[in-house]
Amino acid sequence: MIRRYYLTALTALALAVGGSWVSTQVFATDQADQRQESRDTKQEGRDAARETKEACKEGDEKSRADCRQDKRDTKQDTRDTARDIKY
Repeated sequence: MIRRYYLTALTALALAVGGSWVSTQVFATDQADQRQESRDTKQEGRDAARETKEACKEGDEKSRADCRQDKRDTKQDTRDTARDIKY
């Protein structure tokens, strides 16, 4: 009788611990995916900002400072998008 009680209690404990471990792993995997997607978005933004600045410099319609600001604005927009993905 006492052995059955211990066996039941031990089984319940094992299931509870195992269930919480699995849910933690799933949550961690989702976060990792979000972080990776955020990093990818930022990298695409860096490339777009570089292209924006090059196109601006070739156009000769803006000063170098204005071209730099365009690049900064493009990168900041990308950071905002990446932040929305992550959080």
